[in-house]
Amino acid sequence: MLNENVILAQNAMIKKTTAAILYETNSDLVIENLNLAAPGPKEVFVQMGAAGVCHSDVHVISGQAQQLMPCVLGHEGAGLVAAIGDEVSRVSVGDHVILSWLPYCENCYQCIRGKTHLCKAFQTPVSNGTLLDGSCRFSNKQGPIRQLGSLGCWSENVVVSEVCCVPVNKSIPFEIAALLGCAVTTGVGAVLNRAKVQKGETVVVIGAGGVGLSVVMAAKLKGASQVICIDQNISARNLAIELGATDFLVSKQNEDISEKLMELTGVGADHVFEAVGKRELQSDAIDYCCSGGTVTFVGLDSEDATINLETTAITRAEKTISGSIYGSACTHRDFASYGEKFLKGELPIDLMVNRRYQLREINIALSDMLEGKPGRGVIVFDH
Repeated sequence: MLNENVILAQNAMIKKTTAAILYETNSDLVIENLNLAAPGPKEVFVQMGAAGVCHSDVHVISGQAQQLMPCVLGHEGAGLVAAIGDEVSRVSVGDHVILSWLPYCENCYQCIRGKTHLCKAFQTPVSNGTLLDGSCRFSNKQGPIRQLGSLGCWSENVVVSEVCCVPVNKSIPFEIAALLGCAVTTGVGAVLNRAKVQKGETVVVIGAGGVGLSVVMAAKLKGASQVICIDQNISARNLAIELGATDFLVSKQNEDISEKLMELTGVGADHVFEAVGKRELQSDAIDYCCSGGTVTFVGLDSEDATINLETTAITRAEKTISGSIYGSACTHRDFASYGEKFLKGELPIDLMVNRRYQLREINIALSDMLEGKPGRGVIVFDH
């Protein structure tokens, strides 16, 4: 349990925090005690309660996603506000918060239009793994340690910018709140905010990881008549069905499952969500979509990924192809909304959490995910 009575001196150095650090690509993470500086102006000290284990972290480890190192990984987390710096107004000591890797400024063109997820105001520090002033709060004897997405959730404690903290109902367990910080919001938001699935429509979901399963949950919530989940891992079937899939198809290498989908849908799907981030699956998604339907790319491939489009066929069939980043979410609105839906039983996020680890087990957690174990692994912190 977290100690909500802990109040840290704002101007003191936090002596040590244990964190999982990546020093070079394609290597194990190192568990190490780091120095953690106290929060400065508009910064918040958070005792982490839980943090999800996400494929995006693997992209950093493998080098598919570029990241300056050394770096504390983890970008999906929630915890307790234990101290605040000067000029902090959005949160208070004792608040439970979800950490967001897409903070927004409220003043730019996109924010004014209500598309806060497209705000670029803080893109440079988030990409570089620093706080908004360009500096780091983690350090060791060798020097500064960066924090992934300006967060670094795989640490017992973190200091983050105030704009990355979103207060959440204290009734929501930290392990659920943590998943709202990325996977759930990415998948649910793609359905509710971007594709706007309607009751009675048919939905195909490619990928049964954390994001894909969140798409499944949201499609059921919206009353889709069919929710067909596709994955190469048969062990994901039971969980996908439990979360709302009406059908589960196992995809095998070099096998075309278009005929199976046509047998189930008759004409193809009204909505197809690609939740893996592989260009060959994105091409498949377009084929699975019916005339007049919508394809939504949710997973992220490498930065240079491209696919060939049969533009005349797409035009004649009036297919719509779109992308969705972070569930097209306004985090201060949607974190709270999805959390309330969990409390009401409308989004059974708890069913996804079936593996819990201590921070020292992070490399085991990553291995389990890569082996295809269904559901979401969560790092749980005991303070």
